[in-house]
Amino acid sequence: MGQEALKLALELAYIAPRLGGVLISGQRGTGKSTAVRAFAQMMHGELPVTLPINATEDRVVGGWKIDELMINSKPVRQEGLLEDADRKGMLYIDEVNLLDDHIVNIILDVTSTGVLVVQREAQNVEEKQLSFTLVGTMNPEEGNLRPQLLDRFGVMVNVSAEEKPEKRLKILQTVMDFDEALMAEKDGQTSDYLVEAEAENQELCQSLKDAKAQFYNVKVPRKAAESCVKLTQAFEAEGNRGDYVMALAAKAYAARQSAKQVANKHIAEVASMVLQHRQPEVMQGSQISWNEEDTDKVKEILKL
Repeated sequence: MGQEALKLALELAYIAPRLGGVLISGQRGTGKSTAVRAFAQMMHGELPVTLPINATEDRVVGGWKIDELMINSKPVRQEGLLEDADRKGMLYIDEVNLLDDHIVNIILDVTSTGVLVVQREAQNVEEKQLSFTLVGTMNPEEGNLRPQLLDRFGVMVNVSAEEKPEKRLKILQTVMDFDEALMAEKDGQTSDYLVEAEAENQELCQSLKDAKAQFYNVKVPRKAAESCVKLTQAFEAEGNRGDYVMALAAKAYAARQSAKQVANKHIAEVASMVLQHRQPEVMQGSQISWNEEDTDKVKEILKL
């Protein structure tokens, strides 16, 4: 997996917000944060809401305005980061594996249900409908998420440093061209590079918006649903969450491909993202991995 898989995962999570979020694993310097911020800028016109590592529950779900409470004895609610993410479209958690498990659970609950329960004086008084793309990044060298939290992320991708010289050269050249284009723009010159890039971004942005609009019209035939179950059973994914996420991710990919219903080819494209962090060895603390044998196994099961 690499940058193309990361790009696809972000697209699927945008098309199907109830997917449960994207977990990106990779070492420092592999472009995880850059890709996430660039995607947010393209789709929402601004950087994502970023959750700090030391965030408290009140900061996440909202609490009382301290000045109003202390000075005026007036309980005035202050919105939290989740509601801010609802407006801006994306919540980004860097080093999610270092965040308090309780906070991660709260965020994943809201992401999967689309509902934030606001409590006042120990009573549930309000439910807010929220929708945003959740993205968490982590460096596996600093430790993994607990298995029960891993399973709650809809899809996962591993990003590693590019090893092929020609691809590394292409990445370097792209960064240098971008830097030169920015400098030219600051000097008041028109940059063809930036103009072309913006046109490409607008085209991609519109295609993703179209796919999101068509998502609920895409059907999941019984045979496709059976294929989802066969895969999760073959890879011994615990529980039933994997079945649902597989179908949802395949449906989002089918929408991205302008297909009217899910087929096995769509399921095959998302299988690694759904299954790699749900395998039994991972749930027992082993490193997360996906190899060519796993890909071949998926194709064999799906008869592709």
